[in-house]
This record gives sequence, C-alpha cells and structure tokens, in this order.
Amino acid sequence: MDGQAAATRYESLDAIRGVAVMGILAMNIVAFALPFQAYANPAAGGPPGSADVATWFFNFVLVDSKMRGLFSMLFGASTLLVIDSAASAGRSAAGAHYSRMVWLALFGLAHFYLIWFGDILFLYAICGLLLFLFRNLSVKALLLWSIPFFLIGIGLPASLWSMLSMAQAGTLPPEAATGMQEALAQMNADMGPSTPAYAKEMALYLGSYSSIVAHRTGEMGGDPIFFLSMFLWETIGLMLIGMALFKSRMLTGEWEAARYRKWALICFLIAAPPLAGLAVYQMRTGYDAVAIFGSTIALSIPFDTLMTVGWAALIMLLIQTRASAAVRARLAAAGRMAFTNYLVTSIVMTTIFYGYGLGLFGSVGRLPLYLFCFGMWAAMLLWSKPWLERYHYGPLEWLWRSLSRWRVQPMKKVAAAQ
Repeated sequence: MDGQAAATRYESLDAIRGVAVMGILAMNIVAFALPFQAYANPAAGGPPGSADVATWFFNFVLVDSKMRGLFSMLFGASTLLVIDSAASAGRSAAGAHYSRMVWLALFGLAHFYLIWFGDILFLYAICGLLLFLFRNLSVKALLLWSIPFFLIGIGLPASLWSMLSMAQAGTLPPEAATGMQEALAQMNADMGPSTPAYAKEMALYLGSYSSIVAHRTGEMGGDPIFFLSMFLWETIGLMLIGMALFKSRMLTGEWEAARYRKWALICFLIAAPPLAGLAVYQMRTGYDAVAIFGSTIALSIPFDTLMTVGWAALIMLLIQTRASAAVRARLAAAGRMAFTNYLVTSIVMTTIFYGYGLGLFGSVGRLPLYLFCFGMWAAMLLWSKPWLERYHYGPLEWLWRSLSRWRVQPMKKVAAAQ
C-alpha cells in the first residue's frame, strides 16, 4: 500500500495511489453514513428520490468495486517494490515481506473492531501472504495466473446466485429447496427496503462507542473471515494484474500517451454498457435482494476489473498530459501516505456520522455525501505534502515500518548543511 521502502520512487505510481485512496472514499462514503443495506440498495430506507437513484447508478457503473480494484492492483505493484528494495539492501526479501503482512493484518483487525467495519487491510494482508510466491513471474505468467483466481471469485457467488434465483422461482428440487428458501428469506430480511435490520443499524450507529465496539466484537466478530472468504480470490487476481501492469511499466507512467488513451477508451467502451445493463436490471426488479447480490458480487466482476484497468490508464494519461507539476506532487504525497490517509479517513468519517461524534448517520442523502468526500480529499492534498517535506514517512507508515523491522526508524528529515 505504501511502497515506502522502495529504493526508486515513481511519481506517477505514487500519484495514482493518491487518486485511489481518494477514490475509495467515494466508494465507501455511503457505508460510512447510511445503514449497510443502503450501500447496494437505494430503496433500503424507503422510496428513493431521483437524485438518490442517479447517484447510485453513477456509483455502481463507475466507482463501486473499481476504486477497491485500483487500490488492490496498486498494492500488488507496491509489494514488488518493497521486495526488490529489501533484496537490493541486502535484507531478507521474504522476511521483510512477511513481517509487513503480519503487522498489516493486525492493523486491519484493529481497524475493523475499533474504528470501522469496512476494513480491507486484513484482506490485503492475507492475500499478500500468497503474493510473494508470484514475485518472479513474467507479465504473461502473472496475467495467466490471475485467470483461475477470477474464475473461482466469480464462480462461487454466481453458483449461489443461481441457486437463490431458482429458489425464488420455485424450481429447485425439494431436497435443496428448504435451505435455499431460508437463505433467500434471510437475504430479503437483510437487504430489502425498510426492514427491521435497517432500523437496527440506525439505532446502533447513533449509539455509543462502547455499544458499537461490543457489536463488532460480538455479533460481527467473525466478519473479517467471512469477508476474506468472499473476496480473497478476486482480490488476489487484481493484485496479480497490478504486478503485471507494474512490470509492463504501465503503472510507472512510462507508456506513451496514445497507448494510455487507447487502453482507457477500449476498457470503458467494453465495460460500461454491461454495467449499466446490470444497474437497469436491479432497478427493474425493484432492487430485489437476489438481483442485487448477483449483480454486485458475481456478474459485474469481469467488467469491474476491465473498467479498473481503464481507470488506471485514464488516470495515468491525465497525470502525464494534464496535471501540472504542483498537482502531481500533491497527489504523489497523498499516495505516499495512503496508509495513513486511509485510516485517518475512517476515523474522521465515523466521528462525523456516528453517535459518539456529530451523529449525522442516516440524515444525509446520497448526493450531498460527496461534499464530505470533497472536504476529505482537500485535507489529504493539503496536509500530505507539507508533512513529507519535514518527515520521511507518514505517521502510520513510520509505525508500520518500525514494527516490521523491529526497530524505530528515523522519522524527521535532517536539514542539509548550508
């Protein structure tokens, strides 16, 4: 995530990581501010207005899963940088990598249980344990290895979606129908409009900090493992693609502008129509729980992945051709501090929306929520560069690095002698 140990810094790679950490807030802002059912179902709290539907549609087609995918790809690229840096410095590449992943897993669990349930760090750490095995593969081999991971990541939820659809239609064999009907009823109770689950989350997150932590450590205690089982395969596939794109020099900003433009155009033109079709499908079913599950967890994955690559190409094109040196420097600084910015975002947003803070949970519509994104993006861009002008690392990057190496790392930069 941080790429901080790299002997060679790539400003374009840091800059796209800065865009990714900002973009992931655009994906997560609904989950910070509204009950989780509303993340995928704009009708979860009642009949949605046109602005709610339009914002949900935009998010589903262009943002949701794409920013997480971009973050995952960049994690794969950064992992190669850290491994190469350790080897170049004469340290054990395996020791450096696995130490980082163990500490990242602990950070992720602390993030989940103490700050916010939407953690991805634990997932990344467990996936990262496997990445080391692929470090020396060629671009072609990395892309080929990503295919079986994606097939499993798509096949498992797609098979469940198929069974749920048959249960809904009443076409399952009797021996399988009972279990699937129970699963279907639970899914409708969890994701349907104006359900008791929605009201329960409203009450929970407008409550005290202690009650929220008790809920996470109790009823939600096993969720990091469940989340891992749902997204491990897809995430490893994305990380392998990120490693391949790094080795191909795509993520280091070394392609010609025309090549970035071509990739962005092709990826968006292929991926956007099917994603728009899946959004319309969900709308026409009245945001049926089975339709939402199939569309978001299984059917969209190939197109989400393709659009993620398109986003990477488009961002690189804009960094290369449109961004001024000052803008690139601000984005790169935010990317070098992505670990800190990611966790600080969770602290800030939960403090704004949860009951132990400003208590705005459930009271802000989807479209106005982006104002909070803009404010947090501005904060990242404003504070990251001045911080890195004085210090070698972001505060949490420094802590992660110090723990991983089992010794305190130098933090403050020493002024050059005049």
